[in-house]
Amino acid sequence: MIFMEFYLPVIWGLLIAVAIGFYVVLDGFDLGVGILFPFHRGEAARDQMMASIAPYWDGNETWLILGGGALWIAFPQAYAVVMPGVYLPVVIMLLALVLRGVAFEFRHVSKPHHGRWEVAFAGGSTVAAFCQGLVLGTVIEGLPMQNGAFAGGPFEFVRPFAFLCGLGVVAGYALLGAGWLMVKTEGPVHETARHLARPLFGALIAFIAVVSLWTPLAMPWIGARWFSVPMIWYLWPVPLLTLLIAWIALRGIERDKGLRTFVCVLALFLLCFAGLGISTFPYLVPPTLDVWQAAASPDSQMFMLIGAVAMLPIILAYTAFVYWTFRGKVLPGQSYH
Repeated sequence: MIFMEFYLPVIWGLLIAVAIGFYVVLDGFDLGVGILFPFHRGEAARDQMMASIAPYWDGNETWLILGGGALWIAFPQAYAVVMPGVYLPVVIMLLALVLRGVAFEFRHVSKPHHGRWEVAFAGGSTVAAFCQGLVLGTVIEGLPMQNGAFAGGPFEFVRPFAFLCGLGVVAGYALLGAGWLMVKTEGPVHETARHLARPLFGALIAFIAVVSLWTPLAMPWIGARWFSVPMIWYLWPVPLLTLLIAWIALRGIERDKGLRTFVCVLALFLLCFAGLGISTFPYLVPPTLDVWQAAASPDSQMFMLIGAVAMLPIILAYTAFVYWTFRGKVLPGQSYH
């Protein structure tokens, strides 16, 4: 029983991290395509952009449901603290995702009167990305607690750090979208995406640098984790690897290497996510509520873990099947409708 009480919360924490990681790298690029929508002119170009993500976008959101549901099931106390503090951005994010999904389907059938759906698609993508950054920044900075319960107000997310994270996520998703379009398209869409990738890359690196400095300076417990001895000797490869991959990504943009650019930007996201894990683990509500304090009963966690372990290979298999089936570039004029 002691074994289960110690290791099950850690396993569930890793599963949630995996789900969030898959969501960020998969749904991030199709949200990024929506963010870039206003920068591509012409109906044909926008048709090509939507065709490049048509087979994937709805399946990518499976990981968001998995991550949120796992938090509720495996760590109910953390869920009860986090959700009241970020209700508004979460609700706005979900409404934006719904609006974006409706716009995706209605844009094609409403031609030639599809302008409003293009605005809804781009706006929903941008708002959803920004709200995800708000939630991330709010949770990292910490939520007020008293007697194990949320003790703040409905606008806890109105903080400079949270807004900075929101803008950073928008820039990062847009860069992922640009990399995806460089891989999947040819012609004017490809060239526009490549030109947009350069300033977006600079913006993302700037946000990464600011957040990396802000967190240890404003949150001493994170600074102590990164810069104390012997941790600093173990962790120094993380920023060094980030700089190396950023340089490779920049070279990929300059040389029009779409796949290299996309993979390197994905790697940057994963490294940032790993850095977040290093900074906050084992806390779910930093720096007060850890995975063991927030965990459901071991019996509940074990019961749900059996179902999760059974379903994860199925989700991974159909995701891989879809990406393999629709591999290759989307040429101008092609569509899956």
